Amino acid sequence: MTQPVYLDFNATTPLDSEVLEAMKPFIEQEFGNPSSTHWFGIAPKRAINKARAQVAEILNCEPAEIIFTSGGTESNNHAIIGTAQSLKHKGNHIITTEIEHPAVSNVCSHLESHGFSVTYVAVDEDGLVSTSDIERAITPETILITVMHANNEVGTIEPIEKIAQVAGKRGIIFHTDAAQSVGKIATNVKSLGVDLLSIAGHKLYAPKGVGALYIRKGIGPNIFMHGAGQEMGKRAGTENVPGIVGLGKACEVAMRDFDINSARMKKTRDALLKGLQQGWSDLRRNGHPEKVLPNTLSVSFKGLEANRILEEIGLEIAASAGAACHSDLVEISHVLLAMGLPKHWAKGTIRFSTGKITNDNDIEKAVSVTLEALKKSAGETVNH
Repeated sequence: MTQPVYLDFNATTPLDSEVLEAMKPFIEQEFGNPSSTHWFGIAPKRAINKARAQVAEILNCEPAEIIFTSGGTESNNHAIIGTAQSLKHKGNHIITTEIEHPAVSNVCSHLESHGFSVTYVAVDEDGLVSTSDIERAITPETILITVMHANNEVGTIEPIEKIAQVAGKRGIIFHTDAAQSVGKIATNVKSLGVDLLSIAGHKLYAPKGVGALYIRKGIGPNIFMHGAGQEMGKRAGTENVPGIVGLGKACEVAMRDFDINSARMKKTRDALLKGLQQGWSDLRRNGHPEKVLPNTLSVSFKGLEANRILEEIGLEIAASAGAACHSDLVEISHVLLAMGLPKHWAKGTIRFSTGKITNDNDIEKAVSVTLEALKKSAGETVNH
């Protein structure tokens, strides 16, 4: 059986071959602890310093403003909980949106059970949050605003620069979860104006289990991981040297090939949309039509069930559902609910996400297989 076409790059990415090559010496030979003062610690320590500079370059910040973590989830936890704890003497109010990843929304919920107040700002039908709505949510107690750079389900890019200006004028710390955006769109922290930014390695062709957090100089969220004082005393734990090296290399490659990769992802995504639109009339695209990641396509098929479509295409196409249907119960994603997508559309939502290795043949196959599955699903729905 041939391997299915992979169109779920927002879920995770394969390791880039250059990333794997860069990691190999630190898996095979250079096993030393980077904190060791002897010979075996030298190469690992240098490798971490190099990776820190590579990550800093893609964000346009100082290497000293980057700390390595176990992934995007830890970076978000460190940024949000660390900031809340360090500023609780100033206030207890946090602002976020209704469409954040659970690695942000569940952290905010956790803080609510520990005396903090959280405002979840609504988004419009395109998944876009209004800067004025964020501004209206600010109170004298507001100490942190956290808004994702781009949505993982529908790809909508949020107005981070404008929100940063609002936060900056009020002296409020601003964090963005950039797990989906690094390597796909510009992530220059000086242009964005953010104080904190989270990266997840496995979303940009680096390994799972590694991430980074940008902490603007002068910002001091409380330490989240306590221990021996690695990462300039900001994040304890013996460093995951192969993972860190991989993340650094992935950022270097992403920066070098940015224009080529972005154009390819957009071309294949647009071809997929066009093919589906030509073959199926009851289809709607979700997310902002222009302010959107170049690789993300969330589409809803009216009256059909997403998990039924995925079952049908599963051996040939890998994609994600925007809704899960269990007997009479339909679980629609919180993102689609926040966007106000009607149930008869929402329950038939599929997210396709292309990658830098997606080609025209992949798209042709995805279109034909998906259209066949839609015809079969529609036939079953009619017969019911």
